[in-house]
Amino acid sequence: MGQLQQFLPFLLMFVVIYFFMIRPQQKRAKNEKEFESNLKVGDKIVTKSGLHGKVAELAETTVIIETMSGKLKMERSAISMELSAALNKK
Repeated sequence: MGQLQQFLPFLLMFVVIYFFMIRPQQKRAKNEKEFESNLKVGDKIVTKSGLHGKVAELAETTVIIETMSGKLKMERSAISMELSAALNKK
């Protein structure tokens, strides 16, 4: 019984860390993957580096976006879910 009481604080810390740090990060990653897979031609997007554009073509892992200065080929993971949602909300 004494050993259980020694490890109880460590167990509680792990549970708190899981629910406040690990689980929200996993949920966010899942939402970003879903956002990337739901992209379609014509969507207005903003990249994580701040480039604005419209999806011109889609490939398995890349996307070609059309900007005012031309077309750019980028990875799907470079598209910001939050910034694109804010742009489309306006």
